[in-house]
Amino acid sequence: MATLIDGKRLAQLENDKTARRVAALRASGITPGLAVILVGDDPASQVYVRSKQRKARELGIYSVQTTLPATAQQAEVAAVIDAYNHDERIHAILVQSPLPAHLDEQALVAMIDPAKDVDGFHPLNVGKLYNHLPGHYPVACTPRGIITMLDTLNFEYAGARAVIVGRSILVGRPLQALLVNRNATVTMIGRRTKAAAALMKTADLLVVAAGQPQLVTAAMVKPGAVVIDVGINRLADGHLVGDVDFAAVEPLAQAITPVPGGVGPMTIASLMTQTVDLAEWSQTDA
Repeated sequence: MATLIDGKRLAQLENDKTARRVAALRASGITPGLAVILVGDDPASQVYVRSKQRKARELGIYSVQTTLPATAQQAEVAAVIDAYNHDERIHAILVQSPLPAHLDEQALVAMIDPAKDVDGFHPLNVGKLYNHLPGHYPVACTPRGIITMLDTLNFEYAGARAVIVGRSILVGRPLQALLVNRNATVTMIGRRTKAAAALMKTADLLVVAAGQPQLVTAAMVKPGAVVIDVGINRLADGHLVGDVDFAAVEPLAQAITPVPGGVGPMTIASLMTQTVDLAEWSQTDA
């Protein structure tokens, strides 16, 4: 039977450490500040933003939100970003995705001060990650949370074969860089990848972020693999499931994340941790 990677428990441990760091910063006269920009009324985005704001306040982080209508234009969103870029109380800026289709999300992300890019999506920070540069810079929060989970397993990255299903800038691409930087051999699978199931079967570490419910079956998993399921999908009957058929795969795996309660809590915990990182770095890197 696989080890269950309990994201809720690990997130609580991470949040406890973050709260202690926040308290130490506040005692020195610095309160970490997080600004969230929400455009439109997407229900899922509203839920995510509320959970982020609630957790930030629980941990003692100064948290503010600007909500704009779905009709907001590029210049309006850019003006909010610029204001937060120049606000000394704010150390971390997040533009909640997805944005309305008429907005250029990449251009808006590029307007965020790289030193306040809490999501780790700014081209400068992505470039530093891919070039494995030394120094302080943020990385995407979901991949960061996944690495934290793997570290608790004492996962041996060097020489491991990792397969990532999904090539998004949110998960797949930055996770690829993080794993390569740890000397893993990484294969990425997209919609047009040939013999995808056979490639998955080779993985010592299989990370699935495809957005397709129960896509990965037992026949696609190498016995003894570590399986990280990033997907969260709501079925017609209301149940939440991942991109992995958990019941079928769990008996084969060495370790596996549940859905819900796996990667999701670690993403928010990593966001909080990185907010505090940015606040600390604003003092040490100034």
